[in-house]
Amino acid sequence: MPVTRCCRSAQALASALLGALLVACASPVPSPQGSSPAPERVAPGRPAVLPPVSAAPGAVPAQPAAAATAPVPTEGAATPADAGSVPANVADLEPGGDPSIARGLASWYGPKFHGRRTASGERYDMHGLTAAHRTLPFGTRVRVRSVSTGKEVVVRINDRGPFKRSRIIDLSLGAITALGLRHRGVTEVVLLRE
Repeated sequence: MPVTRCCRSAQALASALLGALLVACASPVPSPQGSSPAPERVAPGRPAVLPPVSAAPGAVPAQPAAAATAPVPTEGAATPADAGSVPANVADLEPGGDPSIARGLASWYGPKFHGRRTASGERYDMHGLTAAHRTLPFGTRVRVRSVSTGKEVVVRINDRGPFKRSRIIDLSLGAITALGLRHRGVTEVVLLRE
């Protein structure tokens, strides 16, 4: 049986009305006294469920949006952005808590950069006890402990880096020598509050 133009236009009209109804349901309703209504609470990890909308007979049901079907992370679940993240500032850590800031790989840089300007504007001294960190403020002092030797050195952040994501800090030649690890290119360290 061929579909007539009348049926097609009726289906198009029903689809348009259904779309308008869905848009109207999604917009907020103003409260009578000008105060905003209390927001509806949704349990973490569960998407909000809208009440069903009755459609005109013969209307094509609306497809759910892709965003509505995306999984919602549960409370306390780690996200890729959280993995391996380092606090932006030593002061952001709670006093009396775990003294470690981060644990990961440290590299060092030396003669090639000696005398050049660092990101803080001062000249790099490869013999000084300084380091480059991606987020800690310039002037922050951090204790660096070698996992393999157990030796520690206090460094001052005066540059930005390292630029390899697997590393957490770039030490000066003087700092890596104080740890007894000058012969290594990369070593595992723990950063501690100073």
